[in-house]
Amino acid sequence: MSGDSHRALRITSARGHGRRLLLRFDEVDTLDGARSLAGGHLAVTEAPPAPNDFFYSHEISGWTCEDGSGRRIGIATGVAETPAGPMLTLDAPGRKDVLVPFVRPIVVRMDRDGKRIVLDLPEGLLDL
Repeated sequence: MSGDSHRALRITSARGHGRRLLLRFDEVDTLDGARSLAGGHLAVTEAPPAPNDFFYSHEISGWTCEDGSGRRIGIATGVAETPAGPMLTLDAPGRKDVLVPFVRPIVVRMDRDGKRIVLDLPEGLLDL
């Protein structure tokens, strides 16, 4: 597809393939049909609700990050995929962007309603 054309598609399956994500669309059933989509842009307009204890990375951007006592650490700006695994990116006052391993037990709790993330940061992590 080229130019400003738009086409609604429904994803029926997805799987990883190296550093790519292979998608199958309900409306595309031939190789030529799939090739016609190459080079286009994909915009998700409707995503299924996130299951319990799962958060979309775009969803947590802007959430407040704090320690267990409620002291504000910074604001989440997203999740970076790194060779070491997913890293929560924080905008912390007076520091460059901070990368925090997005794993338990560092991520203690995520509160969707309160838009906040409680972290138990290892000693010195903010000073890196």
